[in-house]
Amino acid sequence: MTKTITLAHGNGGAENNELITKVFYNAFKNEILEKSEDAAVIQNGTLAFSTDSFTVSPLFFNGANIGKLAICGTCNDLAMMGAKPKYLTCSVIIEEGFEVEQLELIVNSMKEELAKNEAIIVSGDTKVVPKGAVDKIFINTTGIGEILYSGISSNSITEDDLILVSRDIGAHGATIFTAREGMDMHSNLKSDCNSLYPQVKALIDSGVKITALRDATRGGVSAVLNEWAKQSNICIEVEEENIPVSDEVKGICEMLGFEATNLANEGTFVLAIPKNDAARAIEVLHKFEEASNACIIGKVTSQYPQKVILNSSWGTKRFLDTPTGELLPRIC
Repeated sequence: MTKTITLAHGNGGAENNELITKVFYNAFKNEILEKSEDAAVIQNGTLAFSTDSFTVSPLFFNGANIGKLAICGTCNDLAMMGAKPKYLTCSVIIEEGFEVEQLELIVNSMKEELAKNEAIIVSGDTKVVPKGAVDKIFINTTGIGEILYSGISSNSITEDDLILVSRDIGAHGATIFTAREGMDMHSNLKSDCNSLYPQVKALIDSGVKITALRDATRGGVSAVLNEWAKQSNICIEVEEENIPVSDEVKGICEMLGFEATNLANEGTFVLAIPKNDAARAIEVLHKFEEASNACIIGKVTSQYPQKVILNSSWGTKRFLDTPTGELLPRIC
């Protein structure tokens, strides 16, 4: 552990995991926190509870803005535990000089996304700080959801499960990078930022059995799969050619040397579904336009416990490791 915090400690990868484990988990250790789920399950399994802070730069980007992101981020964490988002708090730290018109655009985006989740803001806090003390605006949202499907856990994945992804990956990270660098791609590239509760609710209503769900935000699909492999002491084997990646994201990755599996998402989730239910899960997801390319990308084995293996179309294998270093800071 380094003596000072670096941007890499916020990447959702190895350094971030080390910071959380050695500092925060060490201080706040308890049975609920140690489960390391997207949201805490409380009140005898009836409620899910989660919080998230948003510092994305730029504030407005193709497909969303920091306001929509702030609602999607917390509501999606609740949905990943099989919960219906219900009540949220909203705290904002605003730099003096910030335009009220921009603030209204952000707040209206939050209002629209809350409606999609049928959730409401019930409490909040506003702080204004001197110019330069914060970059324009930071938002924190905390949410409580009612658990509709109990037992979802990233600690319970077994060889009976297949690994699915809900859509093409990496769109959010690629969009933020191109917006930040002023790259005019002349393409349809936009963030996947989206509320996932409707898709999860459809899976639950259809009777699909669910082992685990996780939205692939910071650290991307690579981080999720490695977290799952360690938490459930399993090996996950992924077929590289099965991972859906749009042409736009492929282009960005080839041009800049990125791995699509490491790029952040804000409306894409990974699923561990029992083999007998996987095909049905895909069928349900395909009814949603944004999940039209949902597919099975891998399986669970015992070959290399706590490791993720990437099988290439050329017949070679390599470990897919947890992302390290500073890939893209402030992407959410």
